[in-house]
Amino acid sequence: MTALKDIIRTIPDYPKPGILFRDITTLMGDARAFRRAIDELVQPWAGTKIDKVAGIEARGFILGGAVAHQLSAGFVPIRKKGKLPHATVSIAYSLEYGLDEMEMHQDAVQPGERVILVDDLIATGGTATAAAQLLRRIGADVVAACFVIDLPDLGGADKLRAMDVPVRTLVEFAGH
Repeated sequence: MTALKDIIRTIPDYPKPGILFRDITTLMGDARAFRRAIDELVQPWAGTKIDKVAGIEARGFILGGAVAHQLSAGFVPIRKKGKLPHATVSIAYSLEYGLDEMEMHQDAVQPGERVILVDDLIATGGTATAAAQLLRRIGADVVAACFVIDLPDLGGADKLRAMDVPVRTLVEFAGH
């Protein structure tokens, strides 16, 4: 059986020189690998009550939708500002090149609901920690955050753990 890490394509110098972009579209395009990745993300919570899965735009929508299906949970999109049609709550967060904002519908999660946060990759943790803060602001119990890829040298998973959010990742790539 091929390791998940071997199915993920690495694209050098994208989106800028010196960056090694970890492209999970090759994993998602391989039916067996995609199924295995979703099963492994879900495994710790199989048989437990999870109310919602929150996916971060955009690859987190694909993964999160599949995770929600496996857990018989609802799905909540966390999007860039201005993309949702109903009343929203938002949070600003830092990126390496400035500030950005993300939002979700204010009625997407009810206070006390158990939520798993999902995205494809955790790097510096700015987006994921902001998403966890946003979920907690509306009363969610953030049970865990799940990612296919961790870039541990950048410390994002540790930032989530410092917020008492357990982190599940499937593969690690050293460096950027």
